[in-house]
Amino acid sequence: MGDKLDIITIGESLIELSSNQSLAYAQTLEKYYGGDTLCTAVAAMRLGSKAGYITRVGNDPFREFLMDSWQLEGLDISQVKLIDGFNGVYFIGHPEFEQKEFVYYRKKTAATKLSIDDINPDYILSADVVYSTGITQSLSLAAKEAVKKAFKIANENQMITAYDPNYDPRLWSVEDAKDAFSEIESYVDILFLSLEHDAIKLFELDSPDKCIKYFWDKGVKTIIVKSAKDKGYFVGFEGDITFVKFWTDEIVDSTGSGDAFNGAFLHGVNSGMTPFEAAKLASIDAGLQCHGLGSIKSAPHKDQVYSAYYG
Repeated sequence: MGDKLDIITIGESLIELSSNQSLAYAQTLEKYYGGDTLCTAVAAMRLGSKAGYITRVGNDPFREFLMDSWQLEGLDISQVKLIDGFNGVYFIGHPEFEQKEFVYYRKKTAATKLSIDDINPDYILSADVVYSTGITQSLSLAAKEAVKKAFKIANENQMITAYDPNYDPRLWSVEDAKDAFSEIESYVDILFLSLEHDAIKLFELDSPDKCIKYFWDKGVKTIIVKSAKDKGYFVGFEGDITFVKFWTDEIVDSTGSGDAFNGAFLHGVNSGMTPFEAAKLASIDAGLQCHGLGSIKSAPHKDQVYSAYYG
């Protein structure tokens, strides 16, 4: 299957069109690409990891832009399947003195056709870490089965599996999100949670400590709880809970910052850091990413992140 990979992520890609103005009045939109698991893969790669991506891409005018961009980034796209169809798109607007605008169109896209046929066991075994999210599972029943198959293969072969519910009520119900998580919960080694969006809404756990202890009891080894209220991350590992504060309060655009954190964290752990050290690195990565517009476009590179980490 080629060179050894550090991380494989499974999910959907979308075209990102953004403006630093209101979408209603913007005359031009900057084009890039996004998607939560793609953002995680790129964040890890820009720190030095080798990453592969499993998805389906539609044969529309954006196809070449996506595939060429990923190859230039260094992403392994050997398991990206091209099919007839179209790719999803989302828009980001930043009206002055108002809340950020975020609109997406992702129904019946090529990525929703993701299935167990896209999960090659040999490819999964070529990596150290397999990562996916609830957003990937929400694409379709077939996509949910694909995630389950990949996690099961990884778990049975003592690989690291990592998961983020990334719950969004616009995509599916609490019940559906919980059911999807329950299908892969026993396979998960590293769990990323937002206190406000995941822990409280999905599991009715209202504090980071409760959340971490709850999932320790269920066999998850490492839990990271991101808390906007506390302005930081709670990391639970081997009986210890450590708090890592947000690296910055200066935010231009937080789109994808949680996904960037996950990628940097997985890079750190897979490079030999403790989860507590990896969380510090990931906080810097996510903080730097927030200084720019867009999810992946503004993801920082190795020199920037490690300079701040050791500075």
